[in-house]
Amino acid sequence: MDEIFVREGEDCEWRESARWLKFEEDVEDGGERWSKPYVATLSLHSLFELRSCIINGSVLLDMRANTIQDIADMVLDHQELYSPLGDDMRKRVHETLLKRHHHQNQKKLANRLPIMRSLADMSRRTSEVHLDKNGEMTSSQSHLAGPDGKGDVTRENSCVDLSKMDLHFMKKIPPGAEACNVLVGELDFLNKPVVAFVRLSPAALLCGLAEVPIPTRFLFLLLGPSGRGPQYHEIGRSIATLMTDEVFHDVAYKAKDRNDLIAGIDEFLDQVTVLPPGEWDPSIRIEPPKNVPSQEKRKKNTVAEGDEEEHGGHGGPELQRTGKWFGGLFLDIKRKACHYVSDYTDAFSLQCVASFLFLYCACMSPVITFGGLLGEATEGRISAIESLFGASLTGMAYSLFAGQPLTILGSTGPVLVFEKILFKFCKEYGLSYLSLRTCIGLWTAVFCIVLVATDASSLVCYITRFTEEAFASLICIIFIYEALEKLIHLGDHYPFNKNNNLEQLTLYSCSCVEPSDPTNSTLQYWEFNNITASEIYWEALEVKDCIEKRGEFVGKACSQDGPYVPDVLFWCVILFFSTVFMSSFLKEFRFRNYFPTKVRGVISDFAVFITIFTMVLVDYALGIPSPKLKVPSVFKPTRDDRGWLINPLGPNPWWTVIITMFPALLCTILIFMDQQITAVIINRKEHKLKKGCGYHLDLFMVGVMLGVCSVMGLPWFVAATVLSITHVNSLKLESQCSAPGEQPKFLGIREQRVTGLMIFTLMGCSVFMTSVLKFIPMPVLYGVFLYMGASSLRGIQLFDRLRLLGMPAKHQPDFIYLRHVPLRKVHLFTFIQLTCLILLWVIKTSKAAIVFPMMVLALVFIRKLLDCIFTKREMSWLDDLMPESKKKKLEDADEEEEQSVLAEEEEGVVQVALEGCKGLPVINITDEMSKGSFGSTWNASS
Repeated sequence: MDEIFVREGEDCEWRESARWLKFEEDVEDGGERWSKPYVATLSLHSLFELRSCIINGSVLLDMRANTIQDIADMVLDHQELYSPLGDDMRKRVHETLLKRHHHQNQKKLANRLPIMRSLADMSRRTSEVHLDKNGEMTSSQSHLAGPDGKGDVTRENSCVDLSKMDLHFMKKIPPGAEACNVLVGELDFLNKPVVAFVRLSPAALLCGLAEVPIPTRFLFLLLGPSGRGPQYHEIGRSIATLMTDEVFHDVAYKAKDRNDLIAGIDEFLDQVTVLPPGEWDPSIRIEPPKNVPSQEKRKKNTVAEGDEEEHGGHGGPELQRTGKWFGGLFLDIKRKACHYVSDYTDAFSLQCVASFLFLYCACMSPVITFGGLLGEATEGRISAIESLFGASLTGMAYSLFAGQPLTILGSTGPVLVFEKILFKFCKEYGLSYLSLRTCIGLWTAVFCIVLVATDASSLVCYITRFTEEAFASLICIIFIYEALEKLIHLGDHYPFNKNNNLEQLTLYSCSCVEPSDPTNSTLQYWEFNNITASEIYWEALEVKDCIEKRGEFVGKACSQDGPYVPDVLFWCVILFFSTVFMSSFLKEFRFRNYFPTKVRGVISDFAVFITIFTMVLVDYALGIPSPKLKVPSVFKPTRDDRGWLINPLGPNPWWTVIITMFPALLCTILIFMDQQITAVIINRKEHKLKKGCGYHLDLFMVGVMLGVCSVMGLPWFVAATVLSITHVNSLKLESQCSAPGEQPKFLGIREQRVTGLMIFTLMGCSVFMTSVLKFIPMPVLYGVFLYMGASSLRGIQLFDRLRLLGMPAKHQPDFIYLRHVPLRKVHLFTFIQLTCLILLWVIKTSKAAIVFPMMVLALVFIRKLLDCIFTKREMSWLDDLMPESKKKKLEDADEEEEQSVLAEEEEGVVQVALEGCKGLPVINITDEMSKGSFGSTWNASS
């Protein structure tokens, strides 16, 4: 919006005073900067005055003009038809309209480097120049598409001066945007107002009118007698705010005459909220809301039929039975094949680099830890190097060919329990563990492929939010628990003295001595290694040598297992919690007020990697010997008596091939439930995935690779819930062209295969990167686990309902299900779900962990039994996959529709009847507004 600005002794000019992209920004009184964006608050009187302007002023629709001079001639010619100004006054008004426009950014850009001036000179020689959405200069003969879908933009007399262009603001304007210029001001020589609303067709790029080179579609002009400047200013704000309103914006584009515009203003007046003057300060600037409500309800009275599907669960064509062998698999392949190339091209983003670096560090430690635990359980037959190789091989194949490559594969606790039980069984009965395990793995692979052939994945539709949240919560809690447990466990390796006497610190010492009463195992060890205790100078031994030779530690600075090392343990605690807090802080940096948007986005995307890198540098600089990540340095099997291919029968009897079918059935249930529950969580509708799912193809790839890993003697890998959720969260897409003050909108997930492929490729190369990886402290990785577990809990409705248990009703959040379900029923549902979670935890951590998949399967049946306790309507609000914000939006819109007053439209005039007052006349807004101060101006001048 530009206003006439006059200085003493100087000629007047148009000076920019405000602008609207989504919210209002004003030029501050100092004239040096734009204000912070805020929600425009308009006076009801100014809206009524605007309505009078449209009724009595000039309305020129679909006019063709190439310059501001053409527009000025058209407006003044139309003015002569109903309210002539006179030749002298017309000439002066015409000169005023052609005055120079001064933009706020000109002072800021005046000191640009000379190279920008040379670029500006180059642009003047170019007939047609525009900026693309990235703010780069490009030449093109194509037309800019307007919001109405028209591509008619005239380029005649266009001129773009890059030295006067606000490139930063240009990036916030969406492609194809068109301008509405508002020109208001007071002139001392006028005795009547000059008002015009102009819509150009085609839109024209008017040189110097707007601060950025975008075509002008609308122009509103208001010039009036002096003395009413603030009134004109408010009318200008009103029309500018109306043009940013979605509904009036559409009306302005499609209006056929003056009455359509008036009807649009009346509809806007129906929706406005009036704040009492004595209870509100109009000078207060309202902060833009985080979530702008949708205006679809204003555009159409009923919800489209397609929206009804949003109330359902996660069913879809992907989960429908085909009735053909491998029918679902072929449909998955057909569905994903058309997106295969884009799965790689869509990965060209810095966000994918950040995601892959973060997930690589997050996946490495659990894979190596799992391999170490498996090595202890199987006496080294499957250990860390096999775990690394298996994870890399399975992950790469899955990323290349799976239906949902956003899923990250990992190891699971029940698999480890199964391996321990199987090894113990083989040891007791003299069977070959690797051969028997290969048979079980091959049978499991066959059963998985049979499930794919029979479209068994369609049963996933019975996995509701009740089952999902119980399973996901358990995995998240396990991540958090194990991270804290491993940190506490460091106290066993690095003990500290809890009973220090600071006055006796000079007397504290610790030395190694010969055992006074050696045990039988110690004597056998000495005899086996030809160690003579009397010949050893025990006091000179280092800690490692003393432990190796079975010596004893004596002194006040010693524990039973060795010297106290308090600095290492406390430093590990500092590293652990610093990693958690720094990762959380940097991840939320996107929403801070410091630094430009792109810088904040990069910091947020690389949050965990920056944290790990910082902690590694600090740890290395201080030199405290904290425990480090240990990666195998040689690529070969852990034991020399095994190779990379395992014979399924081996030395075992032939009947073992048949009998292994039964444990394979249990493994199949475990693989199926782990894989499909994680896939359901990843494929939620709230993630807005556009390339579809592939439940059958995912299970097929897991089954095939499970068979390959079994033959090669490698661990089995299946979808890892927390890692997969973290992967999805790290690839969230948000709108780039958000208006000043507007929160970026969630657009979906960057669906691609490259991050998963790079994670597992680099994991396979880790054997050759031990010189770098050995500097990563383990407490830092434990902190990453805690961060991932805690961040994955966000959005789980169970924890929102748990907080309600100790919260008074008046302080409870406005959750949508609380509007429709009695609080006692909500608490009952929470109690049942929490009980199931506790049972899962007890089974998972007990010796009965082998039956864990059966308990997860039982959750589906428990959920079915809940239909006997809760009504169908209550369950629809407590247990479905609809995003919270979407449901609340629909509910609020329904309430607004019920409470809205239906106005009758007759010949473009809105009439409001006074209910309950019989005999009183109907109030006509048009007549009433003619009695206002600005309306009387029209009557006086006519």
